[in-house]
Amino acid sequence: MQAHHEESLSGSRGGSGTGPGHRSAGVQLMGLVAFLGASALVAWLGALATLNNVDGWYATADKAPWSPPNWVFGPAWTLLYTAMAVAAWLVWRRRSERTGPALAAYAVQLVLNLSWTPVFFGLYPVMGTAALWLGLAIIIALVIAVTVTVLFFGPISRPAGLLLLPYISWLVFATSLNWWAALHN
Repeated sequence: MQAHHEESLSGSRGGSGTGPGHRSAGVQLMGLVAFLGASALVAWLGALATLNNVDGWYATADKAPWSPPNWVFGPAWTLLYTAMAVAAWLVWRRRSERTGPALAAYAVQLVLNLSWTPVFFGLYPVMGTAALWLGLAIIIALVIAVTVTVLFFGPISRPAGLLLLPYISWLVFATSLNWWAALHN
């Protein structure tokens, strides 16, 4: 019974022909590179919006007393984006019937992730505080989307689900920073 349960959770046995072993090492490596590339692209596009404003309006903004120094964000996001990519890759390589919906949830959270930075940093000079409240709505939706992604990833690949837990923690922390900024700027 336990072996059957593990097989059904892995999605890689039971005659389905969908396990990671059915993809060559080269295809699996290309998949990993693609997921890392997608995360890097989102990070780079977000950095464009941040770099133009972090030394502008944000430098003089009223920030939460628990805000870390600006240099912390780059390394933290680098680790989180890498973990996100590896998690998505682990799910992709399972090729179960649940992989498609799980990766769709991942794509939704990636789009929300991408949209937050230009709204929060880029629109503030144009919209003022309204941009910070809109950013708060986006980041709350992002926390929900990542939570759904974890719930989809976990049954397919437990390590993939676990890899996203620090991301949720960071997002909840970032939500508190966004909330403070919206209230005080």
